[in-house]
Amino acid sequence: MQRAEVNGVELAYQLTGAGPPLVMIHGAQGDQSMFANLASAFGANFRVLTFDQRGSGLSAKPDMVYSVALLADDTAALIDQVGFSAAHVLGVSMGGMIAQELALRHPRKVRSLILGCTTCGGPKAIRPGGGALAAAYSTQPMSAEERGRALAEAAFTKEYIAQHPEVISNMIEARRQRPIEPIAFGHRMKAAYEHDTYDRLGQINSPTLVITGKNDALISWQNSSILADRIPNAKLVVLEPAGHCFWLEQPEQSRDAMLKFLG
Repeated sequence: MQRAEVNGVELAYQLTGAGPPLVMIHGAQGDQSMFANLASAFGANFRVLTFDQRGSGLSAKPDMVYSVALLADDTAALIDQVGFSAAHVLGVSMGGMIAQELALRHPRKVRSLILGCTTCGGPKAIRPGGGALAAAYSTQPMSAEERGRALAEAAFTKEYIAQHPEVISNMIEARRQRPIEPIAFGHRMKAAYEHDTYDRLGQINSPTLVITGKNDALISWQNSSILADRIPNAKLVVLEPAGHCFWLEQPEQSRDAMLKFLG
């Protein structure tokens, strides 16, 4: 694990593989470890940068106002720091929001864009029904067991959990190893709720793949349809059955779709 100071905050990051640069941007309460399988799979063809964002994982967690634009600027600065002039960019969930802002604010740094299980935000977005989001993304202090179980049950389909019950214990262990800091997480969630790119999506000029799971209980697949409709020439892939963590439920289909796009 390496560390770099960007925009006055220290970020933990890792570089693996060889080839054209590929940056992976994690979700709201995730960290770079969520890309362990993907980074390994793509490392044969790409120089992969994964990192913990401001307020996440092993990076600094300042108590201040966060915004998706700020997190995009952090990403752009880290891209410069590691010596990439431009990179392919994959962002999932909140990471997909950050990837949108990165493409809008720093277009020359984005060779292509993969937006996974994400949304444009704002009043035009499709909001989730039920209490899955509230339970899984509560900003109140929670034990590793409570938070890990709530997120696993919201992020995966019931059928997948039935076949792979270990995902719950794995998520709980991940929260033990890298606990969520409630104050910084609250700042991150506020930033996500304020995200809105709907009226600016037409300005994205990077080749774009939008990919999601049809059974996503956290960010409806219809949000991916909105993104694909409004980003010029974007391609949409909807995987079924798959929940929010589509790349784990459908690893081969996800990898094939992304590699085909990047190729």
